[in-house]
Amino acid sequence: QVQLVESGGGLVQAGDSLRLSCATSEHTFSTYTVAWFRQAPGKEREFVAAIIWSRITNYADSVKGRFTISRDNVKNLVYLQMNSLKPEDTATYYCAANSLPPRTTTTQGGYAYWGQGTQVTVSS
Repeated sequence: QVQLVESGGGLVQAGDSLRLSCATSEHTFSTYTVAWFRQAPGKEREFVAAIIWSRITNYADSVKGRFTISRDNVKNLVYLQMNSLKPEDTATYYCAANSLPPRTTTTQGGYAYWGQGTQVTVSS
């Protein structure tokens, strides 16, 4: 069972930056497809960003140009750098992973492993 642990969330002001991290002890994590999803209160969980291997990335339109997903394969970490944060980015952010690239990176069903989430709150 692959365990994912998110960190880096917090309370920030609009326009600030945060970097989320997703950590695991899975030694083959560098080959996993990893994504970030988020869920705001009263809303459906939505796709934010995904990374396949180390070069292929995909972003939701709402975060393109502001968020960057990357990975450090030595440390078994995947990051989500979030810049120019907006109040509408407020949500619990979840890391998700799958050992093979899913059919579509944007759907929750493509990921077998999930973290517990980290809260991001952006005040106006």
